[in-house]
Amino acid sequence: MRRSEEVARLLPGPLRTVVLAVLLLIVLGPLAYMALASVSSDLAVARGALWPDGFHIDNYARIWSTTNLGRGLVNSVLIAGAVAVVSAFVALLSAYVLVRYAFRGRVAVLRGLLALQSIPGTLLLLPVFVLFASAATALGITIIGTRWAVLVTYLTFALPFSTWVMVTYLRELPPELDEAARVDGASPWRVLTRVIAPLSWPGLVVSGVFAFLLGWNDVLFASVLTNPDSRTAAVELQIFGASQEGGALPVYGQLMAAALVCAVPVVALYLVFQRYLVAGLTTGGVR
Repeated sequence: MRRSEEVARLLPGPLRTVVLAVLLLIVLGPLAYMALASVSSDLAVARGALWPDGFHIDNYARIWSTTNLGRGLVNSVLIAGAVAVVSAFVALLSAYVLVRYAFRGRVAVLRGLLALQSIPGTLLLLPVFVLFASAATALGITIIGTRWAVLVTYLTFALPFSTWVMVTYLRELPPELDEAARVDGASPWRVLTRVIAPLSWPGLVVSGVFAFLLGWNDVLFASVLTNPDSRTAAVELQIFGASQEGGALPVYGQLMAAALVCAVPVVALYLVFQRYLVAGLTTGGVR
């Protein structure tokens, strides 16, 4: 019996329709309001009007001069993209060693990966800041306020999850594939790059996308470790939103427009890699 048939039997038809309608309303309702508010006047948004009094498309043009959103988007793409690529690559190498080779401490490493997932990021904010400040003083270089500081910080959170995803995925690949390649004279590196990596695309996409989202959505570490030149889009959006509550002239329409613009790269990422995400999450990724 297929899963769709099992779900159909679990809920009657009318009840299933109601549940889906409620879920769609919960998910799409805020997005619809943001889209309508982004083309509304500030006065209409302030008085709580659900439908715009006029379509002010110029809100999308004004956000680039009202806030440094363009520079924030560039920083976010560079940082989050680098985190995704590096995290997926290192996770593949680490997972291959953990799955295919037996060595002392292997189980401890796997348990450590799980334990690292339970540490709240807020507890590490002060230690990370002090560590970077001390390293900058000892080395005589600038660390805090650079993209590298944020990149390294995000990798410490993304790598354990990405590695565990790849460990779970590589366990689904039969070891006979490696043995057959070695019989043909392939080295371990060639086996990894020519046999394992092409078959691991769904898992790599899952780990890379989640690492990208970590870097894209974070505000806490980015607000502490960046300066005005290296701020990410999330920090710029937070500053823009906070200025509306601090006595500045309210520009709610532009705020909603900026929020939608910041969401576009993530939506595009899901649309492009949707097929790999579904395969990675259902066949091996996080099962």
